[in-house]
Amino acid sequence: METELHEAPLVVARQPELLANPLSELVARLTHTPPQVIVTCARGSSAHAANFGKYLIERHLGVPVAAVAPSIMTIYRQGLRLKGQLFVTISQSGHSDDLVEAASSARAIGALTAAIVNDTHSPLASACEIVLPMAAGEEWSVAATKTFVASVAVLLRLVANWASQRALQDAIDRLPDRLAEAAQVDWSNAIDALSAANSLAILGRGPTLAIAQEASLKLKEVCNIQAEAFSGAEFQHGPIAMVSERYPVLILMPTDEAALNLAGVATDVSRKSSSVFVTGIRAGVVGVLPVLPPEHPETDAVCLIQSFYRLAVRVAERRGINVDQPRHLKKITRTR
Repeated sequence: METELHEAPLVVARQPELLANPLSELVARLTHTPPQVIVTCARGSSAHAANFGKYLIERHLGVPVAAVAPSIMTIYRQGLRLKGQLFVTISQSGHSDDLVEAASSARAIGALTAAIVNDTHSPLASACEIVLPMAAGEEWSVAATKTFVASVAVLLRLVANWASQRALQDAIDRLPDRLAEAAQVDWSNAIDALSAANSLAILGRGPTLAIAQEASLKLKEVCNIQAEAFSGAEFQHGPIAMVSERYPVLILMPTDEAALNLAGVATDVSRKSSSVFVTGIRAGVVGVLPVLPPEHPETDAVCLIQSFYRLAVRVAERRGINVDQPRHLKKITRTR
């Protein structure tokens, strides 16, 4: 896992060549016939990447994005009214039966189907019209790291091209170097609190919400910690009742307009717990997790997961867990 998280910068750097043709085709078709809605279909870390894509697309293009439950098509046999819309599946392996069947169903109905996938010869790739390769190479670790980063990088490139966002494209060009730097950032001041916890909350907002969701999954997978991710706004509508004096809360701050609101939440939560850790800012009496200098909100958010992955490895080591042998899990999970 640690080796592969350090490979992510190289993965992102080699994507442009492999993505050039399929990305151009997809953007041309979306520009010619703009969809009214985009539907995503994914599991695990890929579902969190899809949520990151939802934020990007809605923020920069104004097109609503919804996640579909594959069982609607695979178990209940209900077709969806997707003719002329975009259906995006995301998968590292491309072998999960429910994703393949859902994509095939959407294509038969008349949706434009695109797969963001690492194995471009997989059944999922064959089921979709357009294949956007992650270009991550072999990923041996059960817990996905470089494939998650690769997935969100593909989504960043899609949105930057589709929305003609020059500033975002420039930030993506600089992302490989920043990811390498982010993987060296030291979050060790959170190790004691997290390694002693049985449960904790991770908060995000805007571009960091999907990053919080991915971080929570990693703590479950490789640290056996019941971590839950929340929007900073949603956390105030009930879950904040979980917070006690030593209940850990990790807050992943965005570097855009959502930061002010989440900083207020951080200040409030720090009055209730002595184990609050916030990235990048001082908000009341809390632990500060260092970050790279802000550059662009979307790529800043991706850099946070690199720093977090390194922390997760250290927390697992402290808890005596082998991150490359998580219990009950295997690399390819086939569901229906």
